[in-house]
Amino acid sequence: MDEENFVEALTEDLRTEYQSIVHYISHIATVTGAEFLSTIDELKVRVTQELQHAQILVEPIAFLGGTPATTLPQVNAATGRDALAADLRLEEVSLSDTGKTIGRSHGPGTGRRGRGPASSP
Repeated sequence: MDEENFVEALTEDLRTEYQSIVHYISHIATVTGAEFLSTIDELKVRVTQELQHAQILVEPIAFLGGTPATTLPQVNAATGRDALAADLRLEEVSLSDTGKTIGRSHGPGTGRRGRGPASSP
């Protein structure tokens, strides 16, 4: 993968992180009931983690000459169990996409030159 495609893939991963942040914040506010109290606490932890992921992604994007995304995919409203199922699906997509980006970045023809944030293993 060349640097331009790598930056595009990282930017798409960044958009997904933004989407996760908005999902979690919305669902923290709309998922109610005693049965969900521990789940809401976990979502609050996840919001912080997703923000950290986004902060990590912007560094190699900027270092490689890209502009970090400021848009995100659409966030669909959901409540209760539907919201939690949507969070799980989004997390699965995010993990899969990020794994693919990392895997492609280490293959032949990646354009990586062992420099800066993008050179870490």
